[in-house]
Amino acid sequence: QVQLVESGGGLVQAGGSLRLSCAASGRTFSSYAMGWFRQAPGKEREFVAAISSSRGGTLYADSVRGRFTISRDNAKDTMYLQMNSLKPEDTAVYICAADIPGGNSGSWYYRSTYDLWGQGTQVTVSS
Repeated sequence: QVQLVESGGGLVQAGGSLRLSCAASGRTFSSYAMGWFRQAPGKEREFVAAISSSRGGTLYADSVRGRFTISRDNAKDTMYLQMNSLKPEDTAVYICAADIPGGNSGSWYYRSTYDLWGQGTQVTVSS
């Protein structure tokens, strides 16, 4: 079974940048649409961004559009989230997820669409 491992989180000042990575170990990463979610303490897990399996189609939450960029390198079995102009409200655990063919389906906005989740990486943005 494929596993997802996030990295790249850390502490950054407001206005700074981070790049998160989600590395997949498995057979068919290139066939998965992928997404990023985030969850702050006491809040629901929320959609951040998603990317299609091959064509590079992307979708962003309104709160991050224009600041964050999702990408993937299928040859490296890795998905990325470039985060610029970070704000304190971006502070959360960032979690990557895979939409596996044959599993649940639906809008990329919804948690229920995704079939596999990583453990998350902490991003903290100070004022």
